[in-house]
Amino acid sequence: MDIILLQDIDKVGEKYEVVTVKNGFARNFLIPTKKAVIANQTNLAKLDELKQKHAEELAAQIGEFQAVADRLKEVTLKIGAKAGTSGKIFGSVTNTSIAQALRDQCEVEVIRSKVELADEVKELGTFKANVRLHPEVSAEVRF
Repeated sequence: MDIILLQDIDKVGEKYEVVTVKNGFARNFLIPTKKAVIANQTNLAKLDELKQKHAEELAAQIGEFQAVADRLKEVTLKIGAKAGTSGKIFGSVTNTSIAQALRDQCEVEVIRSKVELADEVKELGTFKANVRLHPEVSAEVRF
């Protein structure tokens, strides 16, 4: 079934994207929770207006996102984790823990799916993560 997403959904697609999903997923979850609408002629006609409006809003906010990105480049986050004597962490540092640290230490709300790690962090040290704040603005954060 073809649907139009009304918000970003992990492993499905971005906001205002037309995607094909299984019928049950669309009828039982996405449409009732107002996360998507059926991609019929009427909704597809409205889609261009919605994309244009969304693009204008994002363009207006790009300055704010750039200021946040500049602030994040100067910050080094401290993420606590239990570790053994050899420096190996019990568990790992994930994008969720980085998003939580950004919220607590920098007062910046970031969705965990917008935090990208090169690979899992399983030892003590200083690492970098990429945070996508906007389709055109991203920041590299040290932790």
